[in-house]
Amino acid sequence: MITNSKLRSYLNELFPEATCELCYHKDYELLIATVLSAQCTDKRVNMVTEQLWKKYDIFSLAQAPLEDIEKIIRPVGTYTRKAYYIKQIAHDLVLNYEGTVPNNRQYLESLPGVGRKTCNVVLSNIYHVPAIAVDTHVERVSKRLMLAEKMDSVLTVEKKLMQFFPKKDWSKVHHQMVLFGRYQCKSIAPNCGPCKLKRYCNYYQTKKSTSK
Repeated sequence: MITNSKLRSYLNELFPEATCELCYHKDYELLIATVLSAQCTDKRVNMVTEQLWKKYDIFSLAQAPLEDIEKIIRPVGTYTRKAYYIKQIAHDLVLNYEGTVPNNRQYLESLPGVGRKTCNVVLSNIYHVPAIAVDTHVERVSKRLMLAEKMDSVLTVEKKLMQFFPKKDWSKVHHQMVLFGRYQCKSIAPNCGPCKLKRYCNYYQTKKSTSK
């Protein structure tokens, strides 16, 4: 099994300055962008939010017609549901926190469309709270490297990663694993050739044994 020092060393080699690829300038912009990123690429979300924030801020978004929001965010998919989510989030933030995003996990997870992953992303990036947000990339990499079992839930994967990595590295490792899964350890046709982790990878070892 791979050690956390070997994994961190390789991730540091590949992505020494890993950061969130969602574009934002204000705390609420990151929260909204993360909600929109569900089942959508960051690149597409960034295109949509650029247009969204040209027209609205958090206060005007809370009052915007749903139909207008839907037209802007349509490219992200499931836009009807997401339009409702972000309008309601804007309304609640304006009503309860004067439009700012609080450092309050319980409150954030009570907002529509905001789950633990989204909350971890926001708290980690805005308030520097140590956290590992398990998205589809982090989950895939974790299971391929046998840091988690195939049938583990997202929450179980998160807990295992929190035990595996030092707390001080959680936020950085999260970004690095996202980028590693997005650009190298892809779902389809991963770039296994140059990967220094393939000796620890269940996906690669299974693929190698079946190709003999």
